[in-house]
Amino acid sequence: MFDVLIIGAGPAALIVASALAQHGLSLQGLAPTAPETPWPNTYGIWCDELATLGLSDLLGHRWQQTVSYFGQAAATVPVRHHRDYGLFDKQRLQQHFLDRLEAMHWHRGKAAAVTHTADYSCVTTEAGEELQAKLIIDTTGHNAALVTRPDANAYPIAYQVAYGIVGKFSKPPVAPGQFSVMDYRAEHLSASALTGPPTFLYAMDLGDDVFFVEETSLALAPAMAYDTLKERLQQRLMADGIEVSEIHHTEHCLFPMNQPLPDLNQRVLGFGGAASMVHPATGYMVGAMLRRAPELADAIATAIKTGRTPDAIAHTGWHTLWSTERVRKHHIYQFGLETLMRFNHRELCQFFDSFFQLPQTQWSGFLADTLSPLELVMAMITMFSKTTNPVRRGLMGGVGTDGQLLFKSLLGKA
Repeated sequence: MFDVLIIGAGPAALIVASALAQHGLSLQGLAPTAPETPWPNTYGIWCDELATLGLSDLLGHRWQQTVSYFGQAAATVPVRHHRDYGLFDKQRLQQHFLDRLEAMHWHRGKAAAVTHTADYSCVTTEAGEELQAKLIIDTTGHNAALVTRPDANAYPIAYQVAYGIVGKFSKPPVAPGQFSVMDYRAEHLSASALTGPPTFLYAMDLGDDVFFVEETSLALAPAMAYDTLKERLQQRLMADGIEVSEIHHTEHCLFPMNQPLPDLNQRVLGFGGAASMVHPATGYMVGAMLRRAPELADAIATAIKTGRTPDAIAHTGWHTLWSTERVRKHHIYQFGLETLMRFNHRELCQFFDSFFQLPQTQWSGFLADTLSPLELVMAMITMFSKTTNPVRRGLMGGVGTDGQLLFKSLLGKA
């Protein structure tokens, strides 16, 4: 019997497995594909977050010119962030963790069921294989294989959706050497489209005349269709006289932003999307996983090595991931997300224009989820004082689900 069985083989699986391996725990994995199977999506991060972890060498690209477009003079004046942004070299990132997991045994298959005894948990695969471990960690994403959520249908789930292209274009879709975080310019949209849900362009120069452009819906319930995003991207490019000359890769991203927290008393522990670790107001998650995996591994290793029961090991894991403080922050962020989804295009631009006028320590801490609950509330109060009256009215309009979320954040309840 192993100490830990990890379900999945994506970034969340390898990150948490690598952290656990540093403690000498015996690990096994279960996934439908081999752990070295290339990851399909791109992963970005603010460079200072990675520098504090000593992992800057895992970046494939880095931009010093980071800008966004919103506000009244959006067509000509970018907001300059004065903060470097990076894109992971996916192969290097994956290999970094695989190199630390050479002793880990992987099973091929999918988890079908789990049972628990006083001494271990047993996962049965779709092929009928039984795998036993003191702790099961589910890293299979938002539609988790084994993790359960008590309030899964409590409210509509908002999704961030994006459609992107990596390739070559008739002329640069973004200034050479530049990374555009959020380009909300919308002169290419019809009046009727402008009244609908806002979208923005996420774009970067990858060098050698190759660019990545991605039209993104920040959050919407129900999710915006890929076809709508593809059409908006095409309209945006056409309005600037840009044609796609080569497509190297297309990217489709879809993930929930405001899933309820899992049951924190269950025997199966989650990590990554399965544990609702996606930032409820931005969609960021990789940085949080890299920061929080060592703390989680420390707690799990201590619980296992001191002979605690499987129930106690799982409880330790869940309450390391979701302390009362983190639960409070989660609900504050969900309140912010519910508010953002009420804004039209103009109000959303005004909101972000004000947000990036905050001191960098506040807006960067908000995006990275590194502020304390008090610091988070103070940043929101400061933003409220700097923004426009239409945005203030929107922020004060939380009465339904989002008002309940703010109330729950004050109580620290899951």
